[in-house]
Amino acid sequence: MNRKEGDLLIGLERSAIGTLVERKFRTTVLVPVPRDHTAQSVGDALIGAFGTMPAGLRRTLTWDQGNEMFHHRRIEQHTGIKIYFCDPRSPWQRASNENVNGLLRQYFPKGTDLAVWTSRQLNAVAAELNDRPRLCLGDRTPHQAMQRWARRTRQ
Repeated sequence: MNRKEGDLLIGLERSAIGTLVERKFRTTVLVPVPRDHTAQSVGDALIGAFGTMPAGLRRTLTWDQGNEMFHHRRIEQHTGIKIYFCDPRSPWQRASNENVNGLLRQYFPKGTDLAVWTSRQLNAVAAELNDRPRLCLGDRTPHQAMQRWARRTRQ
């Protein structure tokens, strides 16, 4: 429950939302990226997002080859997470995240100004996705799959 895939949804006027998807349970976290999607802004947003997660939930992150991750070493230093990069033009190496980004386009169509969405609204969208049944989880929701795992680990 600690391996994540990440990417950016890019919107109008350099607006962006960071998307993090946990690989095993498909749990989605949406990260507001204020201002623009430069390496500095994305780094700051990811450091903030990972800083709120328990250490056990932030082990690895797989990202594409985008320029927005030029500050990956800074992110690793501040969060303790190890960042890996996909091979160029290999989106299947982050298949869970690519799938979720497709689902997110139902909420955030291309050409949308993503800067107008508040953290609270992004959390509500993530909660809807986390309560959506997935075939790959045996028709469980990501939320149910994670709860089931948590109950087993406590026993």
